[in-house]
Amino acid sequence: MYNFTVPMALMDYLPVFFFGVTAVLLLRDLYNKMFKGAYALLAAGCVNVFLAGFCKATWKLLYAANICDFVALEEMFMPVNSLGLLFVGRSVIGMLVWKRKGALLSVAPPVFASSMPFIMMMVVGLGGLCVGLSVLAAKMKKSAVMILFILSFVCAMAMGYMSSQDSTQSWVNWVEQSINTVSQLCLMLGVIALHKAGLKDWTWEGKAV
Repeated sequence: MYNFTVPMALMDYLPVFFFGVTAVLLLRDLYNKMFKGAYALLAAGCVNVFLAGFCKATWKLLYAANICDFVALEEMFMPVNSLGLLFVGRSVIGMLVWKRKGALLSVAPPVFASSMPFIMMMVVGLGGLCVGLSVLAAKMKKSAVMILFILSFVCAMAMGYMSSQDSTQSWVNWVEQSINTVSQLCLMLGVIALHKAGLKDWTWEGKAV
């Protein structure tokens, strides 16, 4: 039995909303900086991450409201979210490495029997995203924005520790959701800062077009 409350479940939609804003801005601003393969990977990854978070928050709300325990919505979170983050991170790192000069190899996910590989995919994906955005911030001479991406990644790593706690306890869920909300908020604020600094029109030569 999980000790969920309706306010707790509603709060779980906050990081989903924050990531949604982040995704829209990234898809808008990075369109002219990626070749089609990388951009498709970015778009697919953003959809995966958003839907995974939305479905898990919906599962929690249904459970808290005593409507039903829609287990499938919760069980899909780990594989769908981890694969999405891997796609997003791979696309951003690929953009920095190839800069429209080559083709990005497609990723064919293997079948895993435990959740550890998915956790590793999430770490690699989110790490790639935060590192890639930090590099962009440095190139745009917005080094202070890097702090937001670093904080986002550190908070995400703290989620790893919380996953070892008893998730049936109310306080564990409140702490997890609070950390996740801060992580997604930092990521969103960092992307908004780059957007306002002219990321959409910025080029690899450092000039606006």
